[in-house]
Amino acid sequence: MRRGITATALVAALALAATACGSDDETGGSKSSGELSGTVTWWDTSNVGSEDKVFKKIAEGFEKKHPKVDVKYVSVPFGEAQNKFKNAAQAGSGAPDVIRSEVAWTPDFANLGYLAPLDGTSALKDEKDFLAQAAASTKYDGKTYAVPQVIDSMGVFYNKKIFKEAGVEPPATIADLKAVSKKIKDKTGKTGLYLRGDDPYYFLSFLYGEGGDLVNAKDKAVTVDSPEGVKAFKVVKDLVDSGTAKTDATDGWENMMQSFKNGDVAMMINGPWAVGDTLTGKEFTDKANLGISTVPAGSAAQGAPQGGHNLAVYAGSKNLDASYAFVEYMTSVESQAQTAGELNLLPTRTSVYSKQEAADSEIVQFFKPVVETAVERPWIPEAGSLFAPLGTEYTKVLTGQTTPEKGAKATGDSYRKLLEGWK
Repeated sequence: MRRGITATALVAALALAATACGSDDETGGSKSSGELSGTVTWWDTSNVGSEDKVFKKIAEGFEKKHPKVDVKYVSVPFGEAQNKFKNAAQAGSGAPDVIRSEVAWTPDFANLGYLAPLDGTSALKDEKDFLAQAAASTKYDGKTYAVPQVIDSMGVFYNKKIFKEAGVEPPATIADLKAVSKKIKDKTGKTGLYLRGDDPYYFLSFLYGEGGDLVNAKDKAVTVDSPEGVKAFKVVKDLVDSGTAKTDATDGWENMMQSFKNGDVAMMINGPWAVGDTLTGKEFTDKANLGISTVPAGSAAQGAPQGGHNLAVYAGSKNLDASYAFVEYMTSVESQAQTAGELNLLPTRTSVYSKQEAADSEIVQFFKPVVETAVERPWIPEAGSLFAPLGTEYTKVLTGQTTPEKGAKATGDSYRKLLEGWK
C-alpha cells in the first residue's frame, strides 16, 4: 500500500518539534502539579444547529471538571474537515489537538502518522466496554489511534400521516418500495422517496443489498464493478426513472431534509444523526409522526452500512495529557448517555444501552439491532478516499449522464489506480 511519509518518522518529528518550540496555537499545558492545564483545541464536525450545541455543552462540562483547561471549540464543516486536517498536519501548523474523525478517516490519518497512539493512555478507559464493531475502526497496524464516540447506520424515515392517508406500510423490499411509492403518488400526489444523489454513503445500502461491496480488503480485490455492483447501480437508477424517487446532483442534504420536513416526500433514507434536524420540521412538531423502518432489502440481503465518528488526538499536540483526558471525557458513559438522550445518537459503549437515556429513546432502540448487523467498511488507509470516485459516478448514473455499467467500471478503474497492486 502507498504510505507516503513514514508514520514512525513523522510522529517522532512532530513530537520533537512540539517539545522544542511548541505549536502555533500555543496550546501547551502542564501536569507537573498533578492538575491539567492549558488549551485543548477541538475540531467538531457534527451537524450545525442540533448536534453541535449538545457537544459544545458537554465540552464545557470538561472545563468545569478541569478549571485550568480551556477547550477551544471549533465547528468545522464535515465535508471540509478531512482535507483541512491533513493539510494542517502536513504543514505542522494549525491542526487541532483533537478531531472528530469519520470512521474511515482514522486509518488514513494514522497511516500518515498524524495521530498519537492511545494505547496505555488515559484516553482509553474501560476499553472492553466498547462495541467490537465500533472499536474496529480505531485500530491500525496493531495500535489504537482513536476512541469511538458514536456509531450509526441507515434506515428509512417515513411520514406516518402520509402513510396513513395512502393506506400503506413501510416497505420491506425494493419491490415493496416501488409499490408503496406508487400508491402514495396515486392517493396523495406526493413523491414516495427522496434519494440523496450527491453522497455515495446513501448508495451503500443498495450495494450491500445486491450482495456487492466496494472492495475485498482480505483478497486485495476491487469489487465495486462486479455484476452485483452493476446491479446496484441499476436498482437506484430504476428508482428514479420509475418515479419512485426524486434525486439531486447538488445540495443533496438540504434538499432532502427540507423536502421531508415539509411533507413534500413521504420517505428518505437517513441515519440517527438526522433525527434532531428532522424534528424541527413542520411535519414533525408532533414527534410521533416520525416513523423509522429498515432499509428495503435488495435481491441478496438487507444491507445497511456501518458509520460513525471517533475522537483522535493529533500527534503534534503539545498538550497531550489534557487531550487524552478530553477524549476520555467526551466518550465516557455519562457523555454518551447524554447524547443518546438529547440527540438520539447511538452509543459506542455497551453499558450505555442499559442507561435510562438510551432505553427511553425509541430511535436508539430501533437502530441498535441495525448497527449490530451493519456491514463494516474496509478499515484501510485508503477507505476515506473511496467515496470521491464513487460519488462522481453515482451522481452521473442517477442523473442520466452515464449508464450503470459505465459508472461501475469507471469507479473500479479509479479504485485500482488508488490501490496499487490490487486486482
